[in-house]
Amino acid sequence: MIYAKTPLTPAIRRAALLAWDVEGEGGRLHGGEESAAYRLGDRVLRIGPAARGVAESEWCHAVARHAAATLPEAVAPLTTAEGATVVVVDGRPISCWPYVEGDWPDSDVPAQREAGARLLARLHRALAGCRPGPRPVPAFQESGLYGDPPEDAAGLPDPVLDRWLARFHAGHPVRHPLHGDFYTGNTLARDGRIVAVLDWDETFVGAPELELAAAALEWGDDVTGPSKEFVAAYHEEGGTAAPLDDESLAQLVRHKLRREYAYFHKAARSGVAHDEEDLEYHRARVELFHRLRP
Repeated sequence: MIYAKTPLTPAIRRAALLAWDVEGEGGRLHGGEESAAYRLGDRVLRIGPAARGVAESEWCHAVARHAAATLPEAVAPLTTAEGATVVVVDGRPISCWPYVEGDWPDSDVPAQREAGARLLARLHRALAGCRPGPRPVPAFQESGLYGDPPEDAAGLPDPVLDRWLARFHAGHPVRHPLHGDFYTGNTLARDGRIVAVLDWDETFVGAPELELAAAALEWGDDVTGPSKEFVAAYHEEGGTAAPLDDESLAQLVRHKLRREYAYFHKAARSGVAHDEEDLEYHRARVELFHRLRP
């Protein structure tokens, strides 16, 4: 896993003091492939990539704030005196968030996997009425989602999957904002309970079934595929996604795996040097893409 190495510069510190009255030593928090997070007391500064525009970040933050209004675990950004959630320093979007104490949950523990599923169901209910308008920039997960072959995943062509995705979305019209990257690394647990869902950079409006399938893979088993126990707990909790048959679950997971393939190659083109562990994980995910083909 390659993490962003963006430093907490004096200019960013000055901007944080002016915008949110936040100051302190600043300790780097673990994680962050594109954004770097630093803890300053009871606040966290997130430094986004230069390629991410203010409008895109503000759109995602508005979704987070909507969720946080009714879902205690949803961590939302703080606003400036002017009502903004982003300030730009040296071309990078900077945002400020509450610090939440906790560790990543362990999806191998059945109780924590079930808790993740139930949290996702409540998150979807919290977002079902959110109408944020068009996303300023399409999310990475949206490429190929509606049947157009994704150009950045030409190495995994699958016309059958493309046609299936088009038919699926025509028959599943429910759309609302999704977190977009609901996996253990974007949640925190404390005393055996999940207390936070973080990192809203990938949120977009889509069919909730898509996120349910993707999360069932992430909280399930990387080798055997999505967790049906995760799906069952989600529905028991009253999530907004419709029931999924085996084919639908597999094909939606395969869309996610194809986007992972595209991201791997995007990172390589940008200069990321993947180590052997990264390469083995990538090979296993590609193999799973082929093995799950209905």
